[in-house]
Amino acid sequence: MADETNFRKMAERDPSGFVVLGNVVPGIIQEIRYHSTYNFIGDRIDGYEEPVALLTREAARALTDVAREMELVGYRLKVFDAYRPATAVKRFVTWGLDDLDMRMKPFFYPDLKKETLFERGYIATRSSHSRGSTVDLTLLEMATGRELDMGSPFDLFSEKSHPDFRGITDEQYDNRMLLRGAMLRNGFEPIDCEWWHFTLADEPYPDTYFDFPVSARYLRR
Repeated sequence: MADETNFRKMAERDPSGFVVLGNVVPGIIQEIRYHSTYNFIGDRIDGYEEPVALLTREAARALTDVAREMELVGYRLKVFDAYRPATAVKRFVTWGLDDLDMRMKPFFYPDLKKETLFERGYIATRSSHSRGSTVDLTLLEMATGRELDMGSPFDLFSEKSHPDFRGITDEQYDNRMLLRGAMLRNGFEPIDCEWWHFTLADEPYPDTYFDFPVSARYLRR
């Protein structure tokens, strides 16, 4: 049992099954929000050492197919988050229990009480991102370089961000469905509360939660 436990811990720190997304997916844009201070906490998040997206090889390969499909109709992928260390998830949980820190409420959860974010599924105590095959993303128009209008921004904790929310324009809804359709056709699954969030259906590590840093340098060790 001790050997099995030690192996599991080693596996959680082993990045050998991961790649730097920008090295694999052609033309991808990265805006790693948790490496910046513009996120729902308002600080750079523990574990994000570089502003890069990491994914498992399998998820990156599937996302490459999405990128090629979207390029044919004039769009590029823009990624906000991919692999997320378990350390970062713990930071989210700690923040969620702090009743006094409401700095980013007007921007990310204006209509909700902070304590409801867990029960509504916007923050998890264990995140699929830590398994390495989940990605948060949107689409950019190649002709203009602008993000498609999805009716709500990334990480807005609101009913407006639910993929099937119809209190938006037809164009905004169609943009969501354009992204969703491409992701589903290439092996990803959505969730019901965030239009930007997708997980590879056949993910290679369904029971492993990794905790190495978001760092291209770490992958080269």
